[in-house]
Amino acid sequence: MDEEYDCIVLGTGLTECILSGLLSVEGKKVLHIDRNDYYGAECASLNLDQLWNKFRPGQTPPESIGRNRDYNVDLVPKFMMANGEIIRFLTHTDVTRYLEFKQIAGSYVFASGKIYKVPSTEVEAVTSSLFGLFEKRRAKKFFEFIQSYREDDPSTHQGLNLDKNTMIDVYTKFGLAPASQEFLGHAMALHLDDGYINQPARETIEKIRLYAASMARYGKSPYLYPLYGLGEMPQGFARYPISLSAIYGGTYMLDKKVDEIVYDSEGKVSGVRSGDEVAKTKLVICDPSYASNKVRTVGSVVRAICILDHPIPNTSDADSVQVVIPQGQIGRKHDVYVACVSSAHNVCAKDKYLAIVSTIVEGNGNPEQELEAGFKLLGPIREKFVSVSPLEEPLADGKDDQVFISRSYDATSHFETVCDDVHDLYKRITGQPLVLKQRSTQEQEQAEMAA
Repeated sequence: MDEEYDCIVLGTGLTECILSGLLSVEGKKVLHIDRNDYYGAECASLNLDQLWNKFRPGQTPPESIGRNRDYNVDLVPKFMMANGEIIRFLTHTDVTRYLEFKQIAGSYVFASGKIYKVPSTEVEAVTSSLFGLFEKRRAKKFFEFIQSYREDDPSTHQGLNLDKNTMIDVYTKFGLAPASQEFLGHAMALHLDDGYINQPARETIEKIRLYAASMARYGKSPYLYPLYGLGEMPQGFARYPISLSAIYGGTYMLDKKVDEIVYDSEGKVSGVRSGDEVAKTKLVICDPSYASNKVRTVGSVVRAICILDHPIPNTSDADSVQVVIPQGQIGRKHDVYVACVSSAHNVCAKDKYLAIVSTIVEGNGNPEQELEAGFKLLGPIREKFVSVSPLEEPLADGKDDQVFISRSYDATSHFETVCDDVHDLYKRITGQPLVLKQRSTQEQEQAEMAA
């Protein structure tokens, strides 16, 4: 460990692994350390014994729910947009060669006490029972606008300037009712709250277009999920024999304690100490837990991992779904998210389902009660594990001391906010925006090197 590295990354959460991979393929010498003896850090996937040890130490899992090795339970479950940035990150770093994805079977929204499939095209809009007769026509015109919009063709803009007009201006132009606005903003654009309404419309329009394009790619839903759980993704960067780490010169160390981040006389990072060893570097990337004195807590996320004996009711017995419960439907300031996967994804025993309910904590009482709207959708719950995690963000941008800290994972059941953090961190670290270009495969690069 007593060497000098271009960059040291602390923690094997997905944000850290993506940045480690991006820098590695750019030729940087990267040392990647995690104090845990497993990959994934906060977003690890646990087997049954690990799950019980974490939440119910001293107890053992009941034999009736299946074998230990049948389970890979995500602590922070998130789905991937089929056309989203997370897929581009994994493709750019060639990690997709180690992963197999399965589509999430359905995307739903809770409205007026019921679960509805999320329509994403003008055809689905006019057939969905989510809209009334006249609202269907208005929704159809909105989706036609979304599908036909071209930046370089003013005739498709319908008089709207997406950088000047707010999203409420767009909704008003198409005469969309508050219920439709709520569905579009939360179930398709996947905004966390209603703050977006008074912001320029471009971001929301692009998010809805991404949702629709991802939906069109495979049908059923816009989401993908890796077999064996999200813990497979960090392992794709490091664990396999011919891995990204091995090809590009990165070094991974698990179960390695980190005693301190070392600074020079000018307050800039100079290394990382573990016991008597110091690895030298002028750049550190880490999750908030490795730099607790440099982050602030801005809220909390409550999550409940639920083991079910059945699919979520009213979802056509789907083996996997996302359900968004918009804030306005339940009198909250933040949405509640339900993500469900099953044995079809090799994450639990046959005929079992994993449902995870999450939201931002708003009150000072019992955080678990804030998930009640999600629990009501699940039916009988076999086992439940509840956790509350702080939402942390860096106090500074990292440019002064060259310690760049990621944000905590939020309550959403998708990776788009994680991708935003990767882009932000990469620009702060390199001074340049992240541009994912088409690159050669590992086989092609090896062949070129051999030649």
